[in-house]
Order: sequence, then structure tokens, then C-alpha cells
Amino acid sequence: MNYANIKYLDVANGAGCRTSLFVSGCTHHCRGCFNAETWDFQYGRPFDRETEDAIIRSLLVPYNEGLSILGGEPFELPNQKALLPFIRRVRDAVPKKNIWVWSGYTWEELTDPENRRCHSEDTLPMLEEIDVLVDGEFVLEQKNMALRFRGSANQRILDVRESIRCGQPMLSHYRNRD
Repeated sequence: MNYANIKYLDVANGAGCRTSLFVSGCTHHCRGCFNAETWDFQYGRPFDRETEDAIIRSLLVPYNEGLSILGGEPFELPNQKALLPFIRRVRDAVPKKNIWVWSGYTWEELTDPENRRCHSEDTLPMLEEIDVLVDGEFVLEQKNMALRFRGSANQRILDVRESIRCGQPMLSHYRNRD
């Protein structure tokens, strides 16, 4: 997997001060995407152990509330293969930090075992490790700059643990702050 960018003091992509990883590779190709260069899976730099270590070090400071993973598309099948072990490393190293992931895939698509575009043996284990999922493709006609943590009104901010527990998408409390 390649990555496009890392922001170590990001306050725009999730609650509080965070480290944000922008992965490369996306097949959605949403019209009006703010990060279209990341559609190419080869864009950016290789995501290696040194990069993982630097991200984990950044999460050790007390003012950093957690990790945000955006794209590109974190739930593209090849990206899941690289991200699942990394997310597990983050959980082991800093278990009290929260993890947010943005995906153009919806909860329903990700949890559908028949959806071979985004569902693999890594999908549910990856979901089980994250706290918040911002789901749904960016829709230019529903763009709304007043929304927190998402670009278009169709996108949802989901509490992943509660969604897994209930077996259906459950909105996060962050959704209520728009």
C-alpha cells in the first residue's frame, strides 16, 4: 500500500488533535473529490514499518486524541490487507486512543459478505478495531461545508462498536454536533 500524506497535528479530520493518514488507491472516483490524486494506488510513498512507527510515536503524546485514516479509500481490498495489521499495532500501542476511518463504501456494503468489491476476510476484523466510521461516497450535489467531519449530507458518522452490537448502522454522538 502507498500513502499520499500524513498530518501529525490535524484538527479537521475527527474530534480533537489527531494524526491523519491519507492512503492511496480509490475506485469510487467521486465527482468533486478533494483528493483525486489519491485515486491512483501507486501515488505517494510506500507505507512501511518506519512510517507505521512514526505514526505510533505521534499518538503517544497526551494531546493527540487518536488516528484518522482517509484516502483514497481505506476499505479498498488491497488497502485492508495493509491497514488491518497496522490498526492492530495502534490498538496495542495506544489502546485509549480512538480510531476514525472515512470510506466511500456504506456500512451496508462493508458488512455484506456478498459484496466482493469491498468485503473480504479483513473487513469485519478491521471494523471491529475502529471506533468511528464516516461512510458513503462524496456526492457533489449534496456538498455542505457546514457539516462536521464530512463533505456531503448523505455521509454518516457511525459509532462502529454500537453498530456491530446492534447489527445495524448507529449514528455516533459526533453526528449530533452539526
